[in-house]
Amino acid sequence: QVRLVESGGGLVQPGGSLRLSCAASGFTFSTSAMSWVRQAPGKGLEWVVDTDSSGVSAYYRDSVKGRFTISRDDSRDTVYLQMSDLNPEDTAVYYCSADQRYWGQGTQVTVSS
Repeated sequence: QVRLVESGGGLVQPGGSLRLSCAASGFTFSTSAMSWVRQAPGKGLEWVVDTDSSGVSAYYRDSVKGRFTISRDDSRDTVYLQMSDLNPEDTAVYYCSADQRYWGQGTQVTVSS
């Protein structure tokens, strides 16, 4: 059974940081491209970042460049999203995806003072 389980979301003040984790199981993580996608309240899904199976290449949407970093640990079948200098526009449910085929249930990130 394929599972992607996100964690690490929460409430943070503007300028703060969070690290999201996505633990994978049920498929071959090491050969999968991984992505983070988010959905803000009342809006559609928005791609944030993805990385290839090697973890060498990463592509970020402009609004998060320099603030977010994706990484993966194939020994733990986990992908991470380190987020810093957060602002209210980053408030959303964050989902991870494997090969844009499998999706997690999401974790809420709220940036507010």
